[in-house]
Amino acid sequence: MDGFGSDFASGAGSGKMDTGTIMEQVKVQIAVANAQELLQRMTDKCFKKCIGKPGSSLDNAEQKCIAMCMDRYMDAWNTVSRAYNSRLQKERNRV
Repeated sequence: MDGFGSDFASGAGSGKMDTGTIMEQVKVQIAVANAQELLQRMTDKCFKKCIGKPGSSLDNAEQKCIAMCMDRYMDAWNTVSRAYNSRLQKERNRV
């Protein structure tokens, strides 16, 4: 994110702000923030589901549970994301 701030500041100083470049940088920042939130939620949910007593290492059952939980979470997220994007596309085409 420091890269965006420095690019923005230098663009503002020269008086030549490329709106398209700024929009792309904002889109990238939003995508990164969404990915971070997805990973945080997945980690929280799978940890609560799979880890009974936190320790220095995971046993085999916990490792399998975490792997399966994360796979299911990502599959569900991808399914919802595809349905949402499809619905958005249909709405855009309708207008």
